[in-house]
Amino acid sequence: MIAILDYDMGNLRSVSKALEHVDGQCQVTRDPKAVAKADKLVLPGVGAFKDCMENLRSYGLIEPIREFIASGRPFLGICLGMQLLMDESEEGGKHAGLGIIPGKVLRFSPQLGLKVPHMGWNQVNLSGQPRLLKGMEGEFVYFVHSYYVAPEQTKKVTAATTEYGVNFTSSLESDNIFATQFHPEKSQKVGLGLLKRFVKL
Repeated sequence: MIAILDYDMGNLRSVSKALEHVDGQCQVTRDPKAVAKADKLVLPGVGAFKDCMENLRSYGLIEPIREFIASGRPFLGICLGMQLLMDESEEGGKHAGLGIIPGKVLRFSPQLGLKVPHMGWNQVNLSGQPRLLKGMEGEFVYFVHSYYVAPEQTKKVTAATTEYGVNFTSSLESDNIFATQFHPEKSQKVGLGLLKRFVKL
């Protein structure tokens, strides 16, 4: 069973429908006991970093997420769900994240002269041989975000990068942790392929 975390901040229906389309058995939940029993865990996210962390805390989900990841079972963070893995975000001041992957969440600089948020289709360039992004070199995927992750150990954890004024980390892989800044559930055939590989892990 794949648990999709419901903490009032995610695009839950789209994510669950996409996973079900690739034969994933899903449960949308905020029950820590259901998280503990799940085979895989998905943390989606739409909205502000601070609000997301506050909601996770109020629903008692922070420790269950950390314990799930520590167990070695597959975890997928999507969009803000990827950013929450970092130590802190500069969105609306400095706010602590889950602290699972060392790094920060930074805003695209207005000095780049590009529209913020970064919205629409853009390419991913693979780093190494990421399992979840296999065969996706140069493919276009769908983004909607104003902030991006800057992991401390960039080479070690970066699965893909994308160019938008800066060359930012658009996907992470670290042992059982997988995360994408883009939305696989909105990325048509390419995104469904990624989710299918996650289901089969």
